[in-house]
Amino acid sequence: MKRIGILTSGGDCPGLNAAIRSVAKASYEIFDCEIIGILDGFKGLIYENYKPLKTSNFSGILTRGGTILGSSRTPYKKMRVIEEDNIDKVKNMIKTYEKLKLDCVVILGGNGTHKNANLLRESGLNVVVLPKTIDNDICGTDVTFGFHSAIDIATSVIDRVHTTADSHDRVMIVELMGNKAGWLTLYSGIAGGADVILIPELPYKEEKIISALEKRRSKGKDFSIIVVAEGVISEYEKTLTKKELKEYRLKSKYSTVSYRLKAFIERETRYESRVTIPGYQQRGGTPSPYDRLLATSLGVHAAKMISNDVYGKTISIRNGVTVSTPLEEVAGKYKNISLDDELLDKAKLLGVSMGI
Repeated sequence: MKRIGILTSGGDCPGLNAAIRSVAKASYEIFDCEIIGILDGFKGLIYENYKPLKTSNFSGILTRGGTILGSSRTPYKKMRVIEEDNIDKVKNMIKTYEKLKLDCVVILGGNGTHKNANLLRESGLNVVVLPKTIDNDICGTDVTFGFHSAIDIATSVIDRVHTTADSHDRVMIVELMGNKAGWLTLYSGIAGGADVILIPELPYKEEKIISALEKRRSKGKDFSIIVVAEGVISEYEKTLTKKELKEYRLKSKYSTVSYRLKAFIERETRYESRVTIPGYQQRGGTPSPYDRLLATSLGVHAAKMISNDVYGKTISIRNGVTVSTPLEEVAGKYKNISLDDELLDKAKLLGVSMGI
């Protein structure tokens, strides 16, 4: 009899429940087991917050967004820091693991979660990790679950602002999630027919954006769609230190890149501009069929790994094949868009400006 803990950490996204369901159902089929739900992410391990799960807990959750286990963010840099509660987080997690007599913990999460999971591996615990994030920026895997659902949502937003942009001859700026990588912005921007796409990997030149807008106007196209990732910086901002950048943005009086761009465009061109920020809508709602299938496939692979006592790895998709990758090879690393990515070239051939 194996005792398996499952937790979800970091921001929620569509597909988490599908993955939880898959791990449990496949494990029940392959070997005798008990499933323990660790509640609210790593906090559940730290503060002994958990509950035994029954087969009925996994019924009807395939299409549900969010996570039935709850989630939270526990920054890696604070994992070994003793804070006001005087709790040694790592020591407590090991204690809870041993108290529950777990054979392993299945951990679903993004980049920060992978670093924390690797810390547990280094501490001697058996872990299996599933890659989830709408940002698709986890190193070692071609795709993460949650990404395609977010593309659907973001593209729908872009589709909808097209009509109002056209009706009022406006520049519409859609700001999407993506602090370090622009996968979501690039994919949904192309799918939504954006005229300008700005991603963190390519610091933009303000004059290039103005040039792209004026070029459209010269062709009789009096509206434009700009899709921008939240983590985008300008070429000038790239030269600043973190402290200088913070001060520079405080002086701008605008809290996000989209509003800074709006103010700049209206000042330089007099083109009426509006901002749309879908925010947490991108992480919510029903997972797409693609993400349900992907999360289910990864969950089954996790169960097979547990049955063979294969731990300390994250599950990856490479060239369409499900494989396992050692955590130490990917933890703390981001998958960014390569400057020679063919999708960037295709976007340019479509006449899309990347702001460079």
